[in-house]
Amino acid sequence: MYRDSEFSADMGSRTVKRVDDVAFLQTVQFAEDGGPMSHSVRPDSYMEISNFYTVTIYEKGAEVVRMIALLLGPENFRAGSDLYFERHDGQAVTTEDFVKAMEDASGIDLTQFRNWYYQAGTPSVSVRSEYDAQSRRFTLNVQQSCPDTPGQTSKKPFVIPLRVGLLGEDGVDLPLRLSGEDASTLQTDRVLELTAAQQQFVFDDVDVEPIPSLLRGFSAPVRLHYDYSRDDLLFLMVNDSDGFNRWNASQLLAIDLFDELQGELVAGNTLALPESLVEAYTGVLNSTLADPGLDKAMVAQLLSLPTVGFLIEKADVADVASIFAVREFLLNGLADALYPLFLQVYKRNASDADYAADAESIARRSLKNLALSYLVRTEKDEAIALAQWQFVAASNMTDQAAGLRFLVNSAAESAVALKGDALKSFYEQWSHESLVVDQWFVIQAVCQLPGSLDQVKILLEHDSFDIRNPNKVRSLIGAFCGQNYIGFHAASGEGYEFLADQVLILDKLNPQIASRLLIPLTRWRKYDAKRQALMQAQLQRIKAQADLSKDLFEVVEKSTI
Repeated sequence: MYRDSEFSADMGSRTVKRVDDVAFLQTVQFAEDGGPMSHSVRPDSYMEISNFYTVTIYEKGAEVVRMIALLLGPENFRAGSDLYFERHDGQAVTTEDFVKAMEDASGIDLTQFRNWYYQAGTPSVSVRSEYDAQSRRFTLNVQQSCPDTPGQTSKKPFVIPLRVGLLGEDGVDLPLRLSGEDASTLQTDRVLELTAAQQQFVFDDVDVEPIPSLLRGFSAPVRLHYDYSRDDLLFLMVNDSDGFNRWNASQLLAIDLFDELQGELVAGNTLALPESLVEAYTGVLNSTLADPGLDKAMVAQLLSLPTVGFLIEKADVADVASIFAVREFLLNGLADALYPLFLQVYKRNASDADYAADAESIARRSLKNLALSYLVRTEKDEAIALAQWQFVAASNMTDQAAGLRFLVNSAAESAVALKGDALKSFYEQWSHESLVVDQWFVIQAVCQLPGSLDQVKILLEHDSFDIRNPNKVRSLIGAFCGQNYIGFHAASGEGYEFLADQVLILDKLNPQIASRLLIPLTRWRKYDAKRQALMQAQLQRIKAQADLSKDLFEVVEKSTI
């Protein structure tokens, strides 16, 4: 997984690949860490091994390898990799063999680092800063902790590589010298090793109070807490030399504004579009129009609000309806306020050139489709016509599927009149390509408009759907229950009942798929009391069935009270 990520980063935008990987990790893997199926990267025991082909094993496992590479440096990591293959090529090996090769090649003791393999859960890192103008010292006070997880309490400290930079008032990275270091070692980007529950890092010769850029590149799979002001986040969003942290600042700013609006909505107050968010988006749009050399894929990320899944995972108790409503309010408000700019960006990045899969072309399509998604939200006839034109004229699957997705998710009268024919046309064109038909199912399953569950039930009877085919199950049932949050978490509980029904059918056909498909119900603790009761009722209904597979029984047993 680590090698795949690095290869993809080299082939496209390294920053965007990192953003994509981390967004998935924070939404899906962090949720697994906080749920009843939480387990370490290398579990000590299992009831059914197939239940451990998980995002923790793979995605978090890749993050552990990434941390080893960061701590050892490229030369030592390469030497360790060479030694690993020299020793073990053709053998069945363990994580211990891999780490031992890294130790022997580098001379670095990774004993404490192994806690990443043995301990479950997502560590939290809290940072507090102090600046002493008289001594010109800037101090980071850092604490780490990890919550209890099933079968594991009182976690030992991890080795956490905390990559940092300090930005001066002009937005330029400051040279960093830890107290006691020689001045000849000055760098503007440092990896601090957090090894204790509490540590202090003191930087000397800091002339002005800086804004810290913390956890650059997401240098460790942790939850970071630092009390940034909105002005700080806007500053980082514009000036940070680390592309990942620029994106992260935009997400934190949106989340801060989002939390405020969600409170207003719950209190019954009228929502107002935050002017600071409009200004931030205006600045990004104007920048990309003025400078064609900007990374368009990165710009698309900066103009994307946090997903519903991420917002649910961030919340202590997730109110799905208000999360969805506030996010829709912000997206629709930004679309209306910035329509002319989004239209310019769309037209500037539209092209009739032959399809190319190079990084520049991929980035251009990404930004163009992001702009189109905002345009369609206004329900203007011009925007719907653009989506329809793109769907018909597209020379590649990215653009064609995007056009179809925007039409399917629009409630505009002009879109409603077009979407049926568009879905039919797409299916007829690609019915011979099974994997493309899977995408056709996904587009309909994750539709955010009312009635999506009814459409999913209709599609269960479609000629191209086969419940014995795992890809079809994931594309229709899995996509609805795992990605269509507003549909699956309907207050009636019908989404939960639907999932339980399908899981019981699948358990007789494919227990591995059944147990993995159940995951959305196992995360019942994230939701309000009413939804908790509805989700638990379906888990208990499944548990009461006779002759459950070992795969499904383990998940249900660990997920019920």
